[in-house]
Amino acid sequence: MQPVSSIHDCPAASPTASPPRSSLACNKETQELLQAADEEIVQRFPKMHSFVVVRNGTVLIERYYNGFDISDLHDLRSATKSILSVLLGIASGRGQLPPLDEPVADTVRKYAIGPLDSLWEQLTLRHLLTMTSGFYWKTGAKMGEAFIHRFHQSRSWTKYILQLPLEEHKFGTFQYCSVDSHLLSILLTEWTGLSAADYARRYLFDPLGIEEAVWSASPEGHSMGHIGLHLTARDMTKIGMLCLQGGVWEGERILSADWLLESMTPISAENPGYGRYGYHWWTAKANGIPFAYAHGHGGQQINVIPALDSVVVFTAASALNRWKNPRPLLEKFIMPALKHS
Repeated sequence: MQPVSSIHDCPAASPTASPPRSSLACNKETQELLQAADEEIVQRFPKMHSFVVVRNGTVLIERYYNGFDISDLHDLRSATKSILSVLLGIASGRGQLPPLDEPVADTVRKYAIGPLDSLWEQLTLRHLLTMTSGFYWKTGAKMGEAFIHRFHQSRSWTKYILQLPLEEHKFGTFQYCSVDSHLLSILLTEWTGLSAADYARRYLFDPLGIEEAVWSASPEGHSMGHIGLHLTARDMTKIGMLCLQGGVWEGERILSADWLLESMTPISAENPGYGRYGYHWWTAKANGIPFAYAHGHGGQQINVIPALDSVVVFTAASALNRWKNPRPLLEKFIMPALKHS
């Protein structure tokens, strides 16, 4: 598809007043299916905050719930990880990263209290991107992390990570591990001289016209790599569109198509309910159609669906223990709607 410079609205399906970018029809069957998704959210997803579907740069539906509106920032939770992957791709394209298979120990050794575990001499950027580091960590079937609160309560997140044992039998095997992501944020700062938040502002948010963003920091001041980013639903959609367009926005290349392809290529084994992992992006299929997605606790998602030239965004309450994954909405309503649009 051709790069777009903005996201426009289909008047029949969106509450905003901007004209559509093109003659893409919001046909009756598409409208009915998307309206049914909206009704399903109202009835069965009481914690939902927003729902946006864009195809070919045109908004087919945009809905907000529970008092939220187009200007509100949403807590991406672990969907932050996928944005960090995009930033690393930008840095790679700018020649600011070492080779993916070069050990990272020398870059962070100065933060260590004592000698690093011997396996650190083999730990690479690729291990961290694919969450195959082998850190001593416990993750449940629903990606709950037993040690995450202990990590958050530590005075120095960096030192906490550097003191974690690396388990040889896990080294090179996927295990969802948020400290991998935060370590990537630290490394990005070491290699570029900018926090992830500042790097994003300069090389991602400004080019995409993202004006409002909040990215929380660790106790030492590093942008959180695993959580902490807050964006509007529309700006989440812009990032999804950038990925859909192979890293190009307004005719300008922001990051390489090769990086995105590798990021969204499944590497891990299948994780039930989630799919397979690439470079901090999940990949899965719905109705036989492959897609990649950023995913955060509570149901924060940026779904990138190349076969349908579409991006689907959900945001929801994140400060809760039990929540519903919006995946069934994709399967029951949205994929069929996009096939008809």
